[in-house]
Amino acid sequence: MAVITPTGGTNLNAVPAPVKQTLATNYLSFTGGANDWSQQYLPDLYEAEVERYGDRSIASFLRMVGAEMPMTSDQIIWSEQGRLHLTYTGALNTTSGVVTIANSGTHAVRVGQTVKLKGGSSGKVANAYVSAIAADNTTLTLKRYDKALFSTAPAFTNSETVTIFVIGSEFAKATNGMTGAVTPSFKSFTNKPIILKDKYEISGSDASQVGWVEITGENGQSGYLWYLKAEGDTRTRFEDYLEMSMVEGELAASGSGAAGVTGIGGSEGLFAAIEDRGHVTAGVDGNSATEDLADFDEILKKLDTQGAIEENMLFVNRDVALNIDDMLAAQNSYGTGGTSYGVFSNSEDMALNLGFSGFRRGSYDFYKTDWKYLNDITTGGAFTNIRGVVVPAGTSTVYDQTLGKNIKRPFLHVRYRASEADDRKMKSWTTGSVGGATTSDLDAMEVHYLSERCLVVQGANNFMLLN
Repeated sequence: MAVITPTGGTNLNAVPAPVKQTLATNYLSFTGGANDWSQQYLPDLYEAEVERYGDRSIASFLRMVGAEMPMTSDQIIWSEQGRLHLTYTGALNTTSGVVTIANSGTHAVRVGQTVKLKGGSSGKVANAYVSAIAADNTTLTLKRYDKALFSTAPAFTNSETVTIFVIGSEFAKATNGMTGAVTPSFKSFTNKPIILKDKYEISGSDASQVGWVEITGENGQSGYLWYLKAEGDTRTRFEDYLEMSMVEGELAASGSGAAGVTGIGGSEGLFAAIEDRGHVTAGVDGNSATEDLADFDEILKKLDTQGAIEENMLFVNRDVALNIDDMLAAQNSYGTGGTSYGVFSNSEDMALNLGFSGFRRGSYDFYKTDWKYLNDITTGGAFTNIRGVVVPAGTSTVYDQTLGKNIKRPFLHVRYRASEADDRKMKSWTTGSVGGATTSDLDAMEVHYLSERCLVVQGANNFMLLN
């Protein structure tokens, strides 16, 4: 009779042992050999995936402060009002009373108006009557109200730079009316949308693989199919890209490398808009509570010169948030170091609140919020150049050149491409032959994401960047 020898050796099958002990002959070994699985003994398995970073998405800022509106063009154009009253600077001749305007021919002062002027070096202040204006609109002849000449005490310094603004007018009896008119000015701004894309791909075999770990995700996906989490993470990451590109975006400068790529031009984001048309401060740096409060006073003075919008939101990183808390706590004289923030009956079960969500200074209200984007070490928190932004609350009135009328819009809002034919706010579709898709013979599932959008920052002069 022929002898059959197993190719796997004599220990191909487990051999029962007559005694209660662990032997290599009566237990399958998973710790070595070509058929290694995991280990000899089954571990105590935690099925649920540990969310050690909490909610990992950083997209929340624009949802809190802005709005989203459709658009049907490759360009957004809006106009913002100019100032109602303007000031001018020029060099004063104290003998003739002639002021040579700094920017030749750009002023709107007219004969018959009264002006107030202040010397830049002498600090003297006087009211004057505009008696003549040169034909080329470059000089004004002023007649001082309180003295004969500008060299008369209190004297201005000859050729010093003076600041002038119109306070009214005065005409004699039976004279003609005002000569010339002032046409309101406005500034026009523009931005363009960018197209953002991403893709997730998984083979049919991997999509059918059941895992041992139960997964969860920011978008609510759960189960034992790992590709559900991978696709959900890709979608969440793409949604974060949508916000980060609106915050950090930049227009490609003429002659830049990006401008040389066909079809690529960039888009103006929040930070770029504030740096270009808003204000930047290095204040609230935590050197001292007194200094930080003085920094806020400077912010108030700057806001006074702009729209004077009373309610503003502070979106800041952890350092600035703590600096503001310490600044406000130091204003309390009831406790050493500001540990007592008010009069209350303390108890052992009471938690002391060492943080502030808002405060009022002068006529302005500030509401403080931690901006996760600036604290996340894998995104904006990896850099220290931007520490926060001051965003005005409410809406602005602007002239929409597409609609041809004044409209109210949030200062900060996203415009996305959409029409009856296609909505490109946030598109996603599946291709391949897996997961219900039958668009090709590819043995895989491809999930595509696309959006076309831009950010509109209206009234950027009311915003402030902390860097």
